[in-house]
Amino acid sequence: MRENGLRVRSRRKFKATTNSKHSYPVAENVLGRNFAPEGPNEAWACDITYIPTDGGWLCLASVVDLYSRMAVGWAMNSTMTHELALNALNQAVLRRRPGPGLIHHSDRRSQYASHAYQRRLRDLGFVSSMSRKGNPYDNACAESFYHTLKVELVRLNRYRTRAEARQSVFEYIEVFYNRQRIHSANGYKGPCDYERATCAA
Repeated sequence: MRENGLRVRSRRKFKATTNSKHSYPVAENVLGRNFAPEGPNEAWACDITYIPTDGGWLCLASVVDLYSRMAVGWAMNSTMTHELALNALNQAVLRRRPGPGLIHHSDRRSQYASHAYQRRLRDLGFVSSMSRKGNPYDNACAESFYHTLKVELVRLNRYRTRAEARQSVFEYIEVFYNRQRIHSANGYKGPCDYERATCAA
């Protein structure tokens, strides 16, 4: 490899993001890996991840509509709190105006199981659903969104500050991912185009 001028791309430092060791009640897995609802605002998948910067970790919480794979809500902060998750949820609610009965699926982390977060779900009339213990595939679509974001954006950049990472992630989600990036599950259309094509009256 040295003779040919090749270098191995080193892995980023790993940081565990899920802490399910808490005293909050957890919900049943109502979604049951049904990742193909019949329309928008029927089922949302939520998760939180870390993005590395030279100034420290940036936490990203997101809400993905399983119908079109659109990131309908997201929030970023330097710390992982239930307020961060709530901010992402509230953005999604403000944008989409869903009715009661929506299935809200997440893992069992404390941010989603917290009393404040679960109270908000009840107030909205949403059905809380959580992955089974030790079953990451139960939230595969949310995991897939983060995998795509990290492979196509985060791992190709070195962010000096959290502000730099925020701007980059914002542009990726709002300009590219939701409007341009195609998905095989959408018949190779972007989320916005897929919803316009299939939900037109």
